[in-house]
Amino acid sequence: MNLSSDKTSLRHFRDEDQQRLAELSNNEKIGRNLRDGFPFPYTLADAANYISRFKDHPSFFAIEYDGEYVGNISLVPLDNVYRRTAEIGYFLGEPYWNKGIMTSAVNLITEYGFRDLDFVRIHTGIYEYNPASQRVLEKCGFVKEGVFRKNICKNGQMFDEIRFAKIREDFWD
Repeated sequence: MNLSSDKTSLRHFRDEDQQRLAELSNNEKIGRNLRDGFPFPYTLADAANYISRFKDHPSFFAIEYDGEYVGNISLVPLDNVYRRTAEIGYFLGEPYWNKGIMTSAVNLITEYGFRDLDFVRIHTGIYEYNPASQRVLEKCGFVKEGVFRKNICKNGQMFDEIRFAKIREDFWD
């Protein structure tokens, strides 16, 4: 499995990623864009737990940029009538924002999900106050499907969720 392009690659987690994961994740700007299961403050124990849970998972990856661990990306398979669908999730450490890394990572995992995991649809919900993530998805060919009004409760406030999705192009062939 080769999930790489230019300086960005996706790989399985390593135990030695724990320290860097804890450092990058212990940032309020990261946690405010993720679900509440992502703790803040983020500790070394949180990183160790995460890596032990997803170290060998077929659709949870570390993002590497120029050989350095910089964030995470995953596809979470849905089930039942949604079994050909996955939800994409990701985060990138703040020092690496605005370098095109996440656009490359999203393209890589989307292609992998369609080609190797046989998904037909990949979607996600972005919080209204995160236009950078919305731009990443648009650059990767995801389409804005709708706005779920006041669907997110984050830090005691209600926010809109913007749903984006991409459908496998060859599905209709």
